[in-house]
Amino acid sequence: MENCIFCKILAGEIPSSKVYEDDEILIFKDINPIARVHLLCIPKEHYATVAQLDPARSAVLGRAFEKIGRLAPTLGLADGYRLVMNQGESAGQTVHHLHIHILGGEPLPWGK
Repeated sequence: MENCIFCKILAGEIPSSKVYEDDEILIFKDINPIARVHLLCIPKEHYATVAQLDPARSAVLGRAFEKIGRLAPTLGLADGYRLVMNQGESAGQTVHHLHIHILGGEPLPWGK
């Protein structure tokens, strides 16, 4: 999508602090962190919400969750972390490219 900031990051048009990348996903540091560790995991294919999942996209998302779980200890998240996916504007989704917020690195004050 031509105006999608995450698609521009994937295309190398906007720099990012990459943490992990493979053929299907990119994990990078959020530029406006709300926790000591705040990363974003995005699929390389552009789609906005889980409502647009099909079997292939679901499989990629499943592999993304697996990768997050495996990488967590090396990312400073050994003591736990929170995964957040805002879906739609009313939920606070500001970039309409499906993404997972990975939050942690400290005790998180909300949602206990």
